[in-house]
Amino acid sequence: MGEEVKTNEGEVIGLFLERTVERWQSPERTIDAIHAMGGLAMLAHPLDRRRANFAPHRIVELASRIDIIETYNPWSHPADNEAAARLCAELGKVAATGSDAHHPRELGLSWMEIEPYDGPADFLAKLSAARHVVTAASGGLRRA
Repeated sequence: MGEEVKTNEGEVIGLFLERTVERWQSPERTIDAIHAMGGLAMLAHPLDRRRANFAPHRIVELASRIDIIETYNPWSHPADNEAAARLCAELGKVAATGSDAHHPRELGLSWMEIEPYDGPADFLAKLSAARHVVTAASGGLRRA
């Protein structure tokens, strides 16, 4: 199971979860709860200026706990995606492209192509070599 969890600073996606994670906790508690289930923690749209998100210095402080950083989100400003990609590379984390589809018309605008995997560790290893696909249509999305 996967879940996007709102923390008191930003959003963390938990992958390979056994149960839901309590919302509105600190990022540390949230990520630790995800890892306690054997899951992976991914920062979602971490530097998006239009949403409540992490300050860059907090991502650096949390780096040892983070498994994956979303470096492309179709709803984020291109400069915010670029900043997330730079920070991800600087921290040596695995990058992910998100689809962030909330409506059928948003499906298929961006995604990742990954080899079959067996469990969280194999997923993380194969995600680092996955293909990031971003269509031209995804660049113009903006929520009101």
